[in-house]
Amino acid sequence: MKLIVGLGNPGEEYRLTPHNLGFLALDRIASDSGVEVRNRQCRALTARVVIGGETVLLAKPETYMNLSGMSVRELVAEYEAKPESDLIVIQDELDFPLGTLRIHTRRSSAGHNGIESIIGALGTQDFLRIRIGVAPEHKVEDGQRYLLAPLRKAELAVVDGVLDTAEEAVKVILTEGPAAAMNRFNRKESE
Repeated sequence: MKLIVGLGNPGEEYRLTPHNLGFLALDRIASDSGVEVRNRQCRALTARVVIGGETVLLAKPETYMNLSGMSVRELVAEYEAKPESDLIVIQDELDFPLGTLRIHTRRSSAGHNGIESIIGALGTQDFLRIRIGVAPEHKVEDGQRYLLAPLRKAELAVVDGVLDTAEEAVKVILTEGPAAAMNRFNRKESE
């Protein structure tokens, strides 16, 4: 079984913040599949869906972002998943402009606490990541404050589009493979 983990923080106050784009992407996939991510297991809210003929477990860790690895480690063990081939993590990325999407594997955390927690818990960097850019147009002094503040109306319109792109990227990964998805979605804007 494939595991798709969206990163974020539980709680209504965090729902529409840049740091919760992983949760929002998972909710979009679930909604379009006609399910809700609400079953509790392995310290996460989960739902099963079928994407491209593949059974997939969607998971939103309830451990808060900085401890995401605890839940992911339990899910990987429970489903006997191999991180390098069965795990996809959807995360926010402050280093990319809002609305940008990139797919990567075998990378460091680049300072992302949720990814750092997962790498530490699994003992490997070798898992697929869909990184959704959240950087604002203007420089912010306090990145953490920005990540946990509600998105503005104009930003929500951009986020809506990139959530569709994230869902499409997941479908391509599962049906055509990670390399095909990277070729399609990691292009520069000028291409």
